[in-house]
Amino acid sequence: MPSAVPQPVFSQLTRAAIFLVATVNTGTEPESAVRALCGDLAALLRAVGFRDLQGQLSCVMALGSEAWDRLFGTPKPKDLHPFREIHGRHHAVSTPGDLLFHIRSTRMDLCFELATQITSRLHGAITLVDEVQGFTYFDDRDLIGFVDGTENPVNQAAVNATLICEEDTGFAAGSYVIVQKYLHDLARWNELPVEAQERIIGRTKLADIELDDAVKPSCAHNALTTIIENGEQLEIVRDNMPFGDFGKGEFGTYFIGYARSPRRIEQMLENMFIGRPPGNYDRLLDFSRAVTGTLFFVPSATLLEELATRDSVPSTEDSALTGLEAGTGARSRPAPSDGSLGTGSLKIGSLKHEAGHE
Repeated sequence: MPSAVPQPVFSQLTRAAIFLVATVNTGTEPESAVRALCGDLAALLRAVGFRDLQGQLSCVMALGSEAWDRLFGTPKPKDLHPFREIHGRHHAVSTPGDLLFHIRSTRMDLCFELATQITSRLHGAITLVDEVQGFTYFDDRDLIGFVDGTENPVNQAAVNATLICEEDTGFAAGSYVIVQKYLHDLARWNELPVEAQERIIGRTKLADIELDDAVKPSCAHNALTTIIENGEQLEIVRDNMPFGDFGKGEFGTYFIGYARSPRRIEQMLENMFIGRPPGNYDRLLDFSRAVTGTLFFVPSATLLEELATRDSVPSTEDSALTGLEAGTGARSRPAPSDGSLGTGSLKIGSLKHEAGHE
């Protein structure tokens, strides 16, 4: 276990959650406000959580690649990069996001109060680009009727799955997190016979028992999201939550996955959207559409507080320049982020690292 204290990335699943994704506004004052919150978040959490110590209030704060460049420069977590779009039978989009706040509690009012305090502190410094209020649906099921998160690792296995260690010692006890908002076509899904739904998911609907390999299709959701390398299963911790908005007619699942390397989550998504082998894609995507996609780095709680006093440092590419604006004598800075994290896309046939997979 790293000596740094991690953020609560593998906290116990709760009945309520709020997911906030924001971009950082242009200017030194917004950047200073975000840095200050890095140092003050723990105090805000204690103040709100003390109202009900049984409420299990927690909050994870994470930063996107462009935000890290603007706010902290180098050194940078070695695997932090913008979310990479995936084009297969279906499309995994990349959407704006500099900051993620994952707030959890047994009570929605505690989540709401902490979200209020955070957004108040950052008023004028950030622009919220997505907000989702999640809830537990009956016995930990999602809106399509299946239990979600059955195979989550626990205890030491969860630590091993999520926390960076010797592979990037400067960021030990940190983690990576990918979030996606999926909208379900519930009317079409509910027209399917239960047996057909079970073959798509790879588990029984009522009893939540994994289908036998002899009858489970190779394109089943749980088959494609099982990653084996060198005989070892690479696990992640999910804390997905159902959500719904009757006014917008939107109902879905907010996917959030934590891992010590983003590559294992990216591999799962490539398997789902492109297929393993290519073309053998996840049929759940015929009924569930990804409308957001962002990758963040989760500093340890120890590092998060230290970041409050860190100024932006020019990246390696910037340091090759003179560091002076022509004729002004001012140090050059990277162009302000427009909030877009879109980058090059993965195309059908680009799926790599097939060796060693089931």
